[in-house]
Amino acid sequence: MNGSMLSLDFAETADREDFRRAVLAGLSSRPRAIPAKFLYDARGSALFDAICELPEYYLTRTEIEILRRFEADIAAMAGPGCALVEFGSGSSVKSRLLIEAMRDLVAYVPIDISRQHLDATANGLRRDYPHLKVEPVCADYMTLARLPADVSAARRRIGFFPGSTIGNLTPVEAQRLLRVFRAVLSPGGTLLVGIDLKKDLNTLLAAYNDRAGVTAAFNLNLLARINREVERVFDLTAFRHEAIYNTRDGRIEMHLVSLKNQTVRVRGRRFVFKQGETIHTENSYKYSVGQFQDLARAASWNPTRVWTDSAKLFSVHELICR
Repeated sequence: MNGSMLSLDFAETADREDFRRAVLAGLSSRPRAIPAKFLYDARGSALFDAICELPEYYLTRTEIEILRRFEADIAAMAGPGCALVEFGSGSSVKSRLLIEAMRDLVAYVPIDISRQHLDATANGLRRDYPHLKVEPVCADYMTLARLPADVSAARRRIGFFPGSTIGNLTPVEAQRLLRVFRAVLSPGGTLLVGIDLKKDLNTLLAAYNDRAGVTAAFNLNLLARINREVERVFDLTAFRHEAIYNTRDGRIEMHLVSLKNQTVRVRGRRFVFKQGETIHTENSYKYSVGQFQDLARAASWNPTRVWTDSAKLFSVHELICR
């Protein structure tokens, strides 16, 4: 077995152990909660890609509309000789718009926690852009201390964090992550970050409760992943997906709701669920433009330009390292 295969096996084992610890900790907590990043295994990532195509899920198509409409401005801001670093790259659909607009990129660095998804995406990019240096990094971008990829030829680094993924974090956690990004992109870096804006309740709830049930399958896949990677203990038919809007905190919350009184045993530990009890799986905070700019300033970024769609559903912010 060669070194790369040993490295791959070690990383996969470490990822699985991290997931196992998070599951046990999350099921033991009150209220029960498992971090949203664990929704994105290979199956979860594929389901999320499907969510992005749904008519109710305005976020993706609106952000793409913004990137297309303002791609010349964004490319001019970047200038030649930059490295584009995407945090949580997924299928890199949106980054392809930037790659094509930023014609003088030195490198593209997709960072994602799902190795299988990341490798497939990187291979596709190398095929479609043979002259672009593609440096995939399989890592949890929330804990990066530095960029483990060679971008030494780059004049500066442009970070890209689309999809309002930062909304999955509490404001305090979001500030902490913005500081991580600042360290990775410094000196002189820029961050482009997608932020979902506050809007009417019906539009928000429909986006997370689609009629086709794809978001429900995405949420329930967390239990399926536990069955696959930790221990086969959950009956998926005994839980349902729920998404609600928490008005006080300004966020959508996703939960898995127990449909009955039940007991599961995970790695020898007993967990009792009452009917109606939930596992909190994801938050999605919604901001006004001013609210997010204040948050960015608190994390030592200078907010500059903001691009929005005509309906003011979504925004893309330019942040500059202080």
